[in-house]
Amino acid sequence: METIQESAQSLKQAWENLKESEPQLRIRDAAAKLGVTEAQLLATGIGANVIRLTDNFTEQLEEFPKLGRVMSLTRSEGCVLEHKGPFQKIEMHAAGPHKIATVIGPIEQRVFFAGWKFGFAVTTETPRGTMKSLQYFDKAGEAVMKVYLQEKSNPEAYEELVNNNTAEDQSAELELEAFPTPEYVSREELDFEGFSKDWETMKDTHDFFGMLRKYKLNRQDAVKWIDDKWAYEIDRLSARKIVETAAETKLPIMIFAGNKGNIQIHQGKVQTIRQMGDWLNVLDPDFNMHLNENVVDKAYVVHKNTEDGLVSAVELFDKEGEMVAQFFGLRKPGLPQKPEWKALVDSL
Repeated sequence: METIQESAQSLKQAWENLKESEPQLRIRDAAAKLGVTEAQLLATGIGANVIRLTDNFTEQLEEFPKLGRVMSLTRSEGCVLEHKGPFQKIEMHAAGPHKIATVIGPIEQRVFFAGWKFGFAVTTETPRGTMKSLQYFDKAGEAVMKVYLQEKSNPEAYEELVNNNTAEDQSAELELEAFPTPEYVSREELDFEGFSKDWETMKDTHDFFGMLRKYKLNRQDAVKWIDDKWAYEIDRLSARKIVETAAETKLPIMIFAGNKGNIQIHQGKVQTIRQMGDWLNVLDPDFNMHLNENVVDKAYVVHKNTEDGLVSAVELFDKEGEMVAQFFGLRKPGLPQKPEWKALVDSL
């Protein structure tokens, strides 16, 4: 029977062979081709270019501001958001396993530590030179957040963070665990009257999550089943018109994308829009979005009541009913959404 070391070595060799035949292949896609998770594939580099980190993730995140200007990358199945800048302000909320963090500034995030399981410091040789990063994964081996050093980063702070958080266990074996499959109600089981009333009387967009929990609703089912007054389906490629119009009219928008461990948020204008095959891209100096339209199965306009008036979003879902990305007009608490955003949403 193969030992852990032999298994890691054979996986590493399979990856090397794959890289030779497909040099442009990203690690996430390579992992899918090899039938493993991205974390397992990355772990084959432990002892060479990868260091396994401890699991005191909240303490590590609190050190991120010392890194200076970095690039932070978060993705869902079909959408990647990349922001360059410092981790300016980090606030921790709640305690124990449900600890979450709010990151505010050029990099804007909502971090949910409950699913975090593995962390790695990674050194990669690229045509542009040596790239150093911190990469975090959930218990199922899926990436939750990656932070890459840039020219103006603080390499000493990075080395100190890695040295202080190097795990004793440097084996390539990862104990993966699947997330439990949530149980949702069917359309027949749903208390539609109560659900409809609660939707109508929302005071804040965040009330939505509590409502989903209360009625044991899948998010896509909620927007599919509510009256058309509140949500309705639109063309699945509607994100094109959103970003193109926002760029042309200099309309500031918000884009949300993420996973079980982190949601990254873009707030502001977008400028350079490029369509490359199935990929819709925003390619700005400090912000990139890469939306794989091939993954987008459905799109909906969704309206919610708040104390500041109606808030409208466009929500994209994949074939499994998981959120790919959300788009809002940029607004601050206490202010209504811009009429230009509402007009854009109504035109889709």
